Amino acid sequence: MAKRGLHLSKLTQSSVWKSLQKRLQPFDGLHMRSLFATDPDRFERFSAEACGIFLDYSKNLIDGETMDLLFTLAAQADVEGWRASMFAGERINTTENRPVLHTALRRETDKPLVIDDDDVMPGVASVLAQMREFSDAVRDGSWTGATGKRITDVVNVGIGGSNLGPRMLDKALRPYADTALRLHFVSSAGGGMIGGVLAEAPWESTLFLISSKTFTTEETILNARTARDWLVQQSGGEDALSHHFLAITANKTKATDFGIPAENVFELWDWVGGRYSLWSSVGLSAALAIGMDRFEELLAGARAMDEHFQSAPLQENLPVILAMLGVWYINFFNAKAHAIIPYDHRLSRFPAYLQQVDMESNGKAVDRDGQATDYDTAPVIWGKPGTDCQHSIFQKLHQGTDFLSADFLAAAEPHTPVGDHHKVLLANFLAQTEALMMGNTEDDVRADLESRGASVEETAALLPHKLFLGNRPTNTLLFKRLDPFTMGALIALYEHKVFVQGVVWNINSFDQWGVELGKNLADKMLGDLDNDGPAHLHDASTNGLINRLKEFRRCRGIR
Repeated sequence: MAKRGLHLSKLTQSSVWKSLQKRLQPFDGLHMRSLFATDPDRFERFSAEACGIFLDYSKNLIDGETMDLLFTLAAQADVEGWRASMFAGERINTTENRPVLHTALRRETDKPLVIDDDDVMPGVASVLAQMREFSDAVRDGSWTGATGKRITDVVNVGIGGSNLGPRMLDKALRPYADTALRLHFVSSAGGGMIGGVLAEAPWESTLFLISSKTFTTEETILNARTARDWLVQQSGGEDALSHHFLAITANKTKATDFGIPAENVFELWDWVGGRYSLWSSVGLSAALAIGMDRFEELLAGARAMDEHFQSAPLQENLPVILAMLGVWYINFFNAKAHAIIPYDHRLSRFPAYLQQVDMESNGKAVDRDGQATDYDTAPVIWGKPGTDCQHSIFQKLHQGTDFLSADFLAAAEPHTPVGDHHKVLLANFLAQTEALMMGNTEDDVRADLESRGASVEETAALLPHKLFLGNRPTNTLLFKRLDPFTMGALIALYEHKVFVQGVVWNINSFDQWGVELGKNLADKMLGDLDNDGPAHLHDASTNGLINRLKEFRRCRGIR
């Protein structure tokens, strides 16, 4: 059935799609407990491993025939052809007429990649060398502030991918970081964030990284100006800017006009999308924290996943497996959300990072041909560290009314071995995926209540509240240790998963026009907020809100 308008896509009218719809019937009323009971080899059949990451996807509502059909659907969409086009640098971002080359940022630099008669790899190698030289200088103390003091604080000023990626890496790789450097992240246009950083940062030893591809991003430039004015006031002049400000941008002219010396500008390219930019000079804050050797281990992990994604058969390909399981639930079970549950507090920013990678990429209702889709695309991505959400997310996963899927992630080894802490963490990690799959039965609940001495009446009253249906699908990703290599492989795994889903759904995963709309409207709103008169150019709600804001601000003496 078409979901939007009358257009019926080739995808939903294809024979493999219709076969997958028919595959739903055998799972109606079938519990995963039965699937495991009748197939002793299920774990071995539905697991795969690559780049140090082990994936168990046996706790899903699938069988061999279903997976074969899902892989056929991927082949029908020409995932392998689109994959080859992306890695070759073809302009698969059709609405912006750009190649998609974030994978070039972690490619071996001695392997040419020619785009429009220009080999992009020497430029990538040059920026990596610049990052190494600079990060080494800051870390060994040879780059100093204007007064000769060693750098102690690094402030990353950026929004979107220029904030989410570096901020996620700061948390994830902190065990490898130089403790002498403190990282701060400023993204919001609200003054509280930049104000809080400036209130505690010593100007003589603080370095600002201004990260904006265009160097016109409103929130970023607003915060950068505030930081620049603060530094000029604190230092007594603009001479200090060369010691304390760097730019990461594709617009060198704008950066130098701002007052940042040309030699302090780190290049970006228009083929680097913001949500994929942490592999580039946008990752400079991470390189400063963990050192360039470790940063290159991060790149190596991503490169290993790139190679796996390009070479492994679809049936053994980790990104493809995750992608097609997502398609199965989103398009055939009507799942609207997918949870990311890491059992490691250092991955607390990973779900937020993946929200941008997934929803900004595939949150679209128009296909590459400009037609409205008659199928759902990106789910809502949500989640947080496992033990932190056992009293929130897990309640909904176990007994809520929505059908949801989830990925669980854990390392076998802790970075900080303390008593039995990690063993207890892993016990909870394993127990939750088993509980989500197994659930319990009325007999289980009744036997438990009776063993506790509950009366017949109490048992009858409590039974429905203690019943867990189970049959909730999960993927489990295990790795030995959360080190830079593994972190790089994990991020690339999810990048490629999202890419595969975009190919299957016939959408352009590499533009973000919905983001641009809000930015454009915000620019117009500034004029309305500056105007002393009542707003009248918008709808009644927006006019009313603008006028009420002005009233509140006037009461506080704020213009």
